[in-house]
Amino acid sequence: MPLPDSNITTDAPPLTVGIVGAGIIGLCTALEAQRKGYRVTLLDRSEPGLGASFGNAGYLATELMDPLSNLKTLRSALPMWLNPHGPLSLPMGHLHKILPWLVRFICAARPANAAKNRDGLEQLNTESIPAWKRCLSDIDARELLVKSGYLLVWETPSKLDDAKQHAIYMAQFGIKTELVQGERLAQLEPEMANNLSHALYFPEAYRVREPYQLCKMLFSAFMARDGSFIRQEVQAVRPQKKRVSVQTPEDMHQFDHAIICTGAWSKQLLKGVGLDVPLEAERGYHLTIDAGNIRLNQPIGSVERRFVMSPLDSGLRVVGMTELGGLDLKPVKRRFASLRHHSRKLMSRLNDSTLPVSEWMGHRPTLPDSLPVIDKHPHHPQLLFAFGNQHLGLTQAAISAELVVGLMIGSDTKINCEPYRVNRF
Repeated sequence: MPLPDSNITTDAPPLTVGIVGAGIIGLCTALEAQRKGYRVTLLDRSEPGLGASFGNAGYLATELMDPLSNLKTLRSALPMWLNPHGPLSLPMGHLHKILPWLVRFICAARPANAAKNRDGLEQLNTESIPAWKRCLSDIDARELLVKSGYLLVWETPSKLDDAKQHAIYMAQFGIKTELVQGERLAQLEPEMANNLSHALYFPEAYRVREPYQLCKMLFSAFMARDGSFIRQEVQAVRPQKKRVSVQTPEDMHQFDHAIICTGAWSKQLLKGVGLDVPLEAERGYHLTIDAGNIRLNQPIGSVERRFVMSPLDSGLRVVGMTELGGLDLKPVKRRFASLRHHSRKLMSRLNDSTLPVSEWMGHRPTLPDSLPVIDKHPHHPQLLFAFGNQHLGLTQAAISAELVVGLMIGSDTKINCEPYRVNRF
């Protein structure tokens, strides 16, 4: 049944839309289009949810208002790169390919640019949790969203003032925090307290129970609502008059609209429609530890070590690294060793070689200004885009879906989408 703001009438067949990409953003977008009365086909070369959506920490990081490119990041980049266990890696074999992107990244760090990009992130993050609640309530899966709280931790006592200043900064965005030490810190995280000096507790923070399970639930709901799934690689997308052709190895599929949600793989598809977007594949690594009775009560972010640990149904997820290495290089084994090093420093009981551990590496879609693309093609409005959410793909998936479908049907969107234009570069 079309919603009141849908442009589909009940006496005509439903319009069709092809969603290219079955990650978390593509899945949310497919469901949102179905809510508006469209007949939806989802296309991906892999099973839904097996890309970057599979490997994240499950934490909805709405407090990350600052773009990755800022003066503080630039000042700390060299020490992070030189640190053998540091969070930043620029593989030498890929460095020459990424230099134009790095120049754009440095330009985005100018204070005026960073402030503008921060506003764009704040818009999305502020609406992210309400959008997830709407999405999961619609499919009767609210239990997958957990109000867990979040701890941002420091090991160094001399950094206490940093925590106080960060609490003041968070308050500017209406984000509640509590500075915790000693007994209160031990109460929140008894496994870690001995290694920590202090922390900021975010009591309103949310996580999901398991990212991959969430993707499977979204896909199941999509299919139950007469969705179609084509497991084939999309080779090209071609706007034609008022329709869009989507080319796969076996067929040419025709839709009234198409939305590209292919994350780090979006750049080549956009080149085929005359758009050159400075999208970089930022490689992220994770460990999933079957830690038994070694437990966390909520996600943990380490300021000094720059990584995240999160309790998931599948085990303890350890996530980190920013490796600007493109789509083709193999995983670098020492990145997993660094994650082991950091997790064992914060939770000494993880220093047990008998604990079962799985390793994973995936590709985050990152643009120089840290903002996603949520937009129509400037010359072919029947072709739309939702990709490039960098570290915040899970966080912003539901609101990105609402916005891009709103653009498709021509309704007023909840927030201003101007910062996310595809041709802003």
